[in-house]
Amino acid sequence: MIARVAVWEPMPTDDRDWLVDAMADVPGVHAVYHLLDPETGNGLSVAVFEDEAAAEHAGAAIRHRAEEVGWHDGQRPARVSETFYQVLRGRP
Repeated sequence: MIARVAVWEPMPTDDRDWLVDAMADVPGVHAVYHLLDPETGNGLSVAVFEDEAAAEHAGAAIRHRAEEVGWHDGQRPARVSETFYQVLRGRP
């Protein structure tokens, strides 16, 4: 398994259920979380995937849905960083 952690400064707080919904039907997606620090407005996007192929398919699904909902039509915050980690241990 692998985990993707993206840092946002600030974290977009508008309705982004479309993003989570886009990944819901992708095989190999185990978890998706958006975390917000209420004091700073910064956040993390954390997702856990079965493997790199699942992460790539999820990314494609997100890009497709972003086009459908017009996510890129306006100016939005961009992530500061994105890092993939090997999951050593965990429990659902």
